[in-house]
Amino acid sequence: MSRAADERRSAALLLGRASGDAASPEVAAAVRSRGVPPAPVRILQRLAMKRGRLGYEDDVLEPMARARRAALGTAGEGPPRALVRVDEFPRAGAHDAPDTVAEMMRFHEILRRAGVPYLIAITPRVARDYLDPAGAASRPLRDDEVEALAALRADGVEFALHGLDHRTRRSEPRRHSELCGLDPAALASLLDEGLETLAEAGVEAPVFVPPFNRFDARQYPALADRFDVVCGGPETVALLGFHGTPLWRGEAVYLPAYPPLYDRSGPLLGALRRLAGRRPGVWLPLALHLPWEADDGWHDLEALAPALAEVAVPWGEFLDEVAASRAAAPPGS
Repeated sequence: MSRAADERRSAALLLGRASGDAASPEVAAAVRSRGVPPAPVRILQRLAMKRGRLGYEDDVLEPMARARRAALGTAGEGPPRALVRVDEFPRAGAHDAPDTVAEMMRFHEILRRAGVPYLIAITPRVARDYLDPAGAASRPLRDDEVEALAALRADGVEFALHGLDHRTRRSEPRRHSELCGLDPAALASLLDEGLETLAEAGVEAPVFVPPFNRFDARQYPALADRFDVVCGGPETVALLGFHGTPLWRGEAVYLPAYPPLYDRSGPLLGALRRLAGRRPGVWLPLALHLPWEADDGWHDLEALAPALAEVAVPWGEFLDEVAASRAAAPPGS
């Protein structure tokens, strides 16, 4: 797929099915398809993010909101369409934990009661000592965990694959990754086993959330072949570079979540209110972490949930728009 084809699809995803001037300079700037920059540039981008000189609000949201206004006029303005992604179930390190389901259902009940649609990233196996690259032990999902997935599905929750067992292949904290360094055959085997295991549990996963938010750039095509949407986060910048979100990249939409929408519920609440007040009308990738919220005692999540309910949209709506925008550039273009 050419960069021009990626840009046509990205413009269709940004503007939706409303008619507008998709050829405007503002749209072209917002959906520009960029390659993976050299490693020194990626490292500088990551440092610039940490120092506040490069970020989601000014460098992604504002150009996309400006593009919608230029192409659609006042119809391009409106509440953001927040895509709530939740990492992860069962939590990494829960090999011997008896209360994984209680934790998950407490989280779910808070969002369900507020009316917040969301997607949760599922790890099909649970590693023992997931931060030990030399380890090999892992367990399958328990019966109660599989039953919890069925209950979530019945309540409209949608799912992503979150690797296979979340075990890092590298010991250095800044290089933790389940995927980086895998050759094509090993990567394919891991992904296919994960998808097959989830399917046996009755779960479809059209979205991929990489453990530790890390995978090699050369692995992206294999992910795009299997998933409609490939997620990322701040850690992905050092491997793929800083990109707009969501944007088509090859055969999938690349959807990293960046700060301030990648955080704990407490700081997220203020950021969400500020960005929603700008009425940008854009897709808004937002990442929560089930373990973080459980460890924080749920109070901040309970405060955030009503604000999320005002702007969150079901992932099914987004996936429908992904499918519609795919037609903007036919295969092989």
